[in-house]
Amino acid sequence: MAVAKLGAVVLDCLDPVALAGFYAELLGGEVEQQEGWVDLTGVAGAPLAFQTAPGFVPPQWPRADASQQFHLDLTVEDLDAAEKEVLALGATVLEAEDRQRTFRVYADPAGHPFCLCAG
Repeated sequence: MAVAKLGAVVLDCLDPVALAGFYAELLGGEVEQQEGWVDLTGVAGAPLAFQTAPGFVPPQWPRADASQQFHLDLTVEDLDAAEKEVLALGATVLEAEDRQRTFRVYADPAGHPFCLCAG
């Protein structure tokens, strides 16, 4: 028997509204604001939320001294098409060496790593 269930995955950032907007464009859903906190609702899978973190320093990937802590794996049908879309939304490429593998690594506008994975 489980002790708890996952309530949300919460990302720290300087601008939760902007980061929630990035993920709303990427995953769909609606941005719901509260003071210092934003929820992304109406999205399949684990809920995402975003909170203001004064002094936020983005993780550096791949660096052990500035660890990413965790990342999101996002499944897509077409890696090339999805890459064009996430870059247009403001993501940056973190790793592009091997274009033949089944995933690609990016950072969201606040610097959190995420992967697009072939589905």
